[in-house]
Amino acid sequence: MPQIFNLPDVGEGLTEAEILAWKVAPGETVTVNQVLVEIETAKSVVELPSPYAGTVLDLLVGEGSTVAVGTPIIAVGSPGESAGPAPASGVPGVPGEGGEPAADRPLVGSGPKADPVRRRRRVAPPQAPEPEPARPAGWSEKLSRVPLGSGIGGGIGTAAQGIAGRAARLAGDSGVWRRPGRGDGAPAPESVPRRPALAKPPVRKAARDLGVDLADVPATGAAGQITKQDLLAHVARLGEPGDRRRPAVPEERIERIPVKGVRKATAQNMVRSAFSAPHASVFVEVDATRTMEFVQRLKAAPDYEGVKVTPLLVLAKAVLWAAARNPMVNATWTDEEILVKRFVNLGIAAATPRGLMVPNVKDAQDLSLRELAVALDDLSRTARAGRTQPADMQGGTLTVTNIGALGLDTGTPIINPGEVAIVAFGSIKQKPWVVDGAVVPRWVTTLGGSFDHRVVDGDLAARFTADVARILEEPALLLE
Repeated sequence: MPQIFNLPDVGEGLTEAEILAWKVAPGETVTVNQVLVEIETAKSVVELPSPYAGTVLDLLVGEGSTVAVGTPIIAVGSPGESAGPAPASGVPGVPGEGGEPAADRPLVGSGPKADPVRRRRRVAPPQAPEPEPARPAGWSEKLSRVPLGSGIGGGIGTAAQGIAGRAARLAGDSGVWRRPGRGDGAPAPESVPRRPALAKPPVRKAARDLGVDLADVPATGAAGQITKQDLLAHVARLGEPGDRRRPAVPEERIERIPVKGVRKATAQNMVRSAFSAPHASVFVEVDATRTMEFVQRLKAAPDYEGVKVTPLLVLAKAVLWAAARNPMVNATWTDEEILVKRFVNLGIAAATPRGLMVPNVKDAQDLSLRELAVALDDLSRTARAGRTQPADMQGGTLTVTNIGALGLDTGTPIINPGEVAIVAFGSIKQKPWVVDGAVVPRWVTTLGGSFDHRVVDGDLAARFTADVARILEEPALLLE
């Protein structure tokens, strides 16, 4: 009997994953713990080992497919054995096509179960046709009621009949007055010129840039002139859903990128944080000249040979020092209580080819400066290679984002969900700085920070940021 391997929950509470690359092929012999497939979850790329030994009978899911946890992905058995039909449902506990419950097959991991109840499609009862509304009396009918007489009255009656006949030709059967050439669905004849729109040159230029025909814009200005507000209001109406006048964009000019994996998880986390935690931001310029000198001395020290040392190392140590002095920045908000952590899992936001990732250094407060340097280097190299494991991104308590590496001076970062503070480290540049009354060139950076105002008040945010700045100005304070 073939062994069916279902997509497991790799221990991070996720519900789906993408099949990146199969490491085996049908007919190949596999052993227990041999890598079968590489999958990408919302947090990392993971290699799945085989729980069975035998021959690969079939790969049930193709590369590039995104499947739910619990979906059968590979069949392993004896040579010549048939893999059998794949279950109709990829969720454990739901019977497959052969009637055998998926729960009876071996399952690695578990995931959310789909609702097995099948409901009948509701069919709306037939409705009786609505009676056709009575047609209002047209102009031709009204004018035909004018009494006919003799003399002047007879002349009026004859004229009324003539007007009634012309009205009937213009109104048609519906009794609704129409201008010549503007009937339902019929284009206006080219012989009827369109009245030129009245608008000032700036409005006309804006209309050309927006691709809008001013003849379609309702005018509210004096003497029928189209104002800028009229143009903007018309463009806004074109953007409303269901407006058939909205110009279609050629499909070849649009690139469609599926939202999945890291991008999907990042979007969900950022929206959840931005709209649940009231963000408060602070900024401070710092003379980091002594930090730069300190980094150069560390690079030349024998103990740091082969260790990557950057200003980010000093900043990370400064954040840990400041968090120890202001422990409320290292906390989590819940609706019932505030959880203040007595440990720091320091997150470092990293831009990777797979998107934004925030792995963290566990118990960073216990590491020496050299150990912290090694941990930061390992973390960044693993993240850039896309090999960060889910456990490395769980349990963060405080985050640093090094936007200076991108050439930016400062920013207002969004707090990582479950935390209450994030520090933005800007680029370090030489700027004129006043020292003892004299203007001299100094290495200057800008620190920015975002704080959850439910936990961190303005004075606490200022004290914490000032403490970080003190270390950058004088790293020797770390020796206290």
